[in-house]
Amino acid sequence: MNRTGNGEVVLVTGGTGYVGGWTLVALLKQGYRVRTTVRALRREGEVRAAIARQVDAEDRLSFFAADLLKDEGWEQAADGADFILHVASPMGVGEFKDQDLIRPAREGTLRVLKAGAKAGVKRVVVTSSLLAALPPARESGRTPTDETVWTDLTGKGVNHYTHSKTLAEQAAWDFARQSGGPMTLTTVLPGMIQGPVLGKDLGGSIEMMARMLRGEFSRLPRLGFSVVDVRDLVDLHLLAMRTPEAAGHRFAGTSDFLWMTDMARMLRERLGARAAKVPTGLAPDFLVRVGALFNPEMRQLTGSLGRRNEFSTAKAERMLGWRARPAAESIVDCAESLVREGLV
Repeated sequence: MNRTGNGEVVLVTGGTGYVGGWTLVALLKQGYRVRTTVRALRREGEVRAAIARQVDAEDRLSFFAADLLKDEGWEQAADGADFILHVASPMGVGEFKDQDLIRPAREGTLRVLKAGAKAGVKRVVVTSSLLAALPPARESGRTPTDETVWTDLTGKGVNHYTHSKTLAEQAAWDFARQSGGPMTLTTVLPGMIQGPVLGKDLGGSIEMMARMLRGEFSRLPRLGFSVVDVRDLVDLHLLAMRTPEAAGHRFAGTSDFLWMTDMARMLRERLGARAAKVPTGLAPDFLVRVGALFNPEMRQLTGSLGRRNEFSTAKAERMLGWRARPAAESIVDCAESLVREGLV
């Protein structure tokens, strides 16, 4: 993307996160004045240091304290902004787990939208997930689906993270329909996010790759993901922000579907000895389900065992001119950056 920001102000939520960090880099490179929210301002130095390795922020990056579960700080952060990219969301590991995911995802999204509407921003782009566009299990693997589909939350095997992303996006569209103001909404639905790391704060999908490289899996579950590179995902957000015709639309953002065994093979082939601990064997489904009885995070994944959900990105390609790189490139770049940064 060659557009310049012309000094416009963009608020990015969740600047300490994986997607948030790369979004800050892209916006700064394009000349925007950028704000970001963090739950604790003590992390500002850490984020600035990571950003400085990619781009000179000069005085164009500022920080605001705001929590998805609290009202304080959001109006101040949004005041004077032209656009908001709401990429912050709990991942289901660490502090937020199980049902705890839903409140910060849904309520946090509404806090951002309300602050944006009051500030008179032009557009809010909300990061949702392809998990909010899953076809029924009986249709899994038949043909690629797209962003016209909404996940049936009453379906079998729908986990808490899927609930949180779907309910948060639905709440966003309900707000947009009811607010009636000039602010427009667009949502972006990524797959499993891979690509190079920016700092030491790893997202859930990157942590899975790190665990593979560390040899923490003896065998791999029969799980697969539609992969998207973080750099391509950021481009999609910026296109959704700047393209007038994107208002009121959902956009699926992904590349190829890969089984975990595919990822393992790629790592072994491309990284050689650096991937010596990556397993290649497949774990039987029944063993995964037994392990899930004792591991809540694994329990969230058992409903996806053996499911091959592929998605079309024709809409983003047609309306926004967006293209995603091959998933294999993202997987290898992610792994090489983890090794380079000493994180595995």
